[in-house]
Amino acid sequence: MAAFAGVVHVAFVVDTFSRRIVGWSAATTQQTRLVLDALEKALWQRDRDGYPPKRGELIHHSEAGSQYTPFRLAEHLDAVGIAASTGSVGDAYDNALMESTIGLFKTELIKPRRPWRTLSQVELAAAEWIDWYHHRLPHGEIGHVPPVEYENT
Repeated sequence: MAAFAGVVHVAFVVDTFSRRIVGWSAATTQQTRLVLDALEKALWQRDRDGYPPKRGELIHHSEAGSQYTPFRLAEHLDAVGIAASTGSVGDAYDNALMESTIGLFKTELIKPRRPWRTLSQVELAAAEWIDWYHHRLPHGEIGHVPPVEYENT
């Protein structure tokens, strides 16, 4: 998304069971560090929630973008016991949950409120949007309840 400070990229880690965004990161460059930061936040959040990840139980599915394919990411996933899965190039259906989440993020937040002036402005707005997404947005795939409510049942 365009900002006066340049382009801002956002990476999300979404729990496919609950549809909850468990980790996210924003940066002015689209590099592996963006993805690693989102992943680290997701692991921290799950541990904080009382669901520490266990080796072999998680799969990190991503698109085939350059920020998701470096050895450093694969090495990090392996170190924490997460299997890597990369989708087909140009196949939005292969990563439909993420495409839907990012599309909603852009439609509900990014496009209506542009132009964005700074990375910090995007980060604050993203945190507020994620709170709305978690607590007030019903998801049809999980019984028409918000992700946090679904996790608590």
